[in-house]
Amino acid sequence: MKKLSIGITFLIFFSFSNGQPKNEKAIRAVLSNQEISWNSGNIENFMKGYWKNDSLMFIGKSGVTYGWRKTLDNYKKHYPDTITMGKLNFKLLEFKSLSPVYYFVVGKWHLQRSIGDLEGHFTLLFKKINGEWFIVADHSS
Repeated sequence: MKKLSIGITFLIFFSFSNGQPKNEKAIRAVLSNQEISWNSGNIENFMKGYWKNDSLMFIGKSGVTYGWRKTLDNYKKHYPDTITMGKLNFKLLEFKSLSPVYYFVVGKWHLQRSIGDLEGHFTLLFKKINGEWFIVADHSS
């Protein structure tokens, strides 16, 4: 009976932990690709982590922006060259699975720049769309 109880406990633990790391790993890869793209000065490639849709929501110091194109335009406006872009580093603090298709991520961002460093925090809502994870809402401060 004790072996059966241990076996059931192991199966329950394995079934709950098996799906999460796969999704978390995929989301970490999206964010890693964003860091690499940003640090290469490639904002367009950085934007591949975002849902390419008019309903994408970005919340920053200027308020709410809707839409992938508008978000891209804002990034280009505020970071017109590699000097202002600096080198981006994410510190990922928390991952929460909200459902099979939604993840909530909390982290810190840091830009190391010759013109002065910038840093802040972010919360991201990821959605799995057609088997891929995309940021559908970003609140960065």
